[in-house]
Amino acid sequence: MSMTSDEVNFLVYRYLQESGFQHSAFTFLNESLVYKSNINSTEVPPGALISYLQKGLLYKEMETHVLQDGSEVPCEEPFSLITPHNCNPKEKPKEEHDDEDEDAMEQEIPTTTNSTTTTNQDIEINEEQVTVLRGHTSEVFICAWNPTCSLLASGSSDSTARIWNIPSLPSGAEAANIASQRSIVLRHINNNLENSKDVTTVDWNGDGSMLATGSYDGLARIWNSSGELLNTLRQHKGPVFSLKWNRKGDYLLSGSVDKTAIIWDAKSGEVKQQFEFHSAPTLDVDWRNNTSFATCSTDKAIYVCELNKNKPHRCFLGHQNEVNAIKWDPSGTLLASCSDDRTAKIWTLKQDKCLYDFQEHTKEIYTIKWSPTGPQSNNPNKPLYLASASFDSTIKLWEIEHGTCIFTLTKHTDPVYSVAFSPSGDFLASGSFDKCVHIWSVKDGSLVKTYKGSGGIFEVCWNSTGDKVAACSQSNSVCVMDMRI
Repeated sequence: MSMTSDEVNFLVYRYLQESGFQHSAFTFLNESLVYKSNINSTEVPPGALISYLQKGLLYKEMETHVLQDGSEVPCEEPFSLITPHNCNPKEKPKEEHDDEDEDAMEQEIPTTTNSTTTTNQDIEINEEQVTVLRGHTSEVFICAWNPTCSLLASGSSDSTARIWNIPSLPSGAEAANIASQRSIVLRHINNNLENSKDVTTVDWNGDGSMLATGSYDGLARIWNSSGELLNTLRQHKGPVFSLKWNRKGDYLLSGSVDKTAIIWDAKSGEVKQQFEFHSAPTLDVDWRNNTSFATCSTDKAIYVCELNKNKPHRCFLGHQNEVNAIKWDPSGTLLASCSDDRTAKIWTLKQDKCLYDFQEHTKEIYTIKWSPTGPQSNNPNKPLYLASASFDSTIKLWEIEHGTCIFTLTKHTDPVYSVAFSPSGDFLASGSFDKCVHIWSVKDGSLVKTYKGSGGIFEVCWNSTGDKVAACSQSNSVCVMDMRI
């Protein structure tokens, strides 16, 4: 048996990537020179590092507790990667029980009522009711529905994006077969960085005619809905982590590890302006209107910028750690941010200090989403909410008028990487590394639908009509579920 440093480094890199630490993964990738190795990433299963560590612990436990004569030392103390192991022998179980003890044990056996079983069956989505799209050969990080038709885009670490044409059939195997036959593969080819071309972000323009993709090779690309490459945008010097069309569809905004954000002319592919305000990687960008936008970074700062202005309009400081995501509300007056400092904050251009500081999560907050409700939204008569998803395995729903948490959604058992509101704002989808997609009622915080797939969920999204949810996962697949609730 042999093991090289390249192999160990690759497993560490994949662990960081699968855990959502994209900028840490990028730094390690370049410092360890993993991208120069000849390792075929498609042959390495998801979760490989953890799997090997678990198997190593199991072997160490057997080595410690199995004697030379084959007998086993009974021990109740668990093995740990960190702490030394001290055996704690088990007590031998009693071999005799009196009748009273046996009767008591029988009475303590739990039972499941018919009403509970019926309820579970009502909310669980079975595998037969899901369109599972297969074709990617590695993890699928991102997915996005076309805003005007039933096309679904996905991006993967296999160096491709795909456009799936989802049929109007009920979700299931037949729909999956038809969609797979219609799928279009968008290959991201760059000979200079052959092993580091993960597609990290995808975004459709407002009329659904063009798809933008961002990649680890530092390039942004613009495709039409038929999969034809229209433009390759070359200016960034590091991976592109965020890519957004403005509402008008004439400009594309990108954020990169090279610390900058760029506004591109979508038609010509030319750089309109490059913004160099951050002192560390830019993690997210979001348009406020057609010419103004916000950026956030690992440098803990948030900048509000505008096209043709050489200085930021506003700099928001207050987070104590990396700012992972930012989102403007539908009216463009409130900016939400979330951070590794375990807080989400609401900002307004009227003041430098945050309007609200939400501190109820116990671990890092990975993402946030506004409901499509409130002023200047498609649902102006419904109240505005913010959802935050955290590594503490919970989602919190915040009411903005008074700045209070109205629900903490707690059914997930692993970090939650994605949340998305339905177009009506009545439901919230969440995806976690526990392999589950949950659908929640915004009205009362109840769980109304749930599906457990075969791998950790990176992203969830609703189609424009609100009757389908897509989820992409660690298991190289994209799942589509019917949501007629």
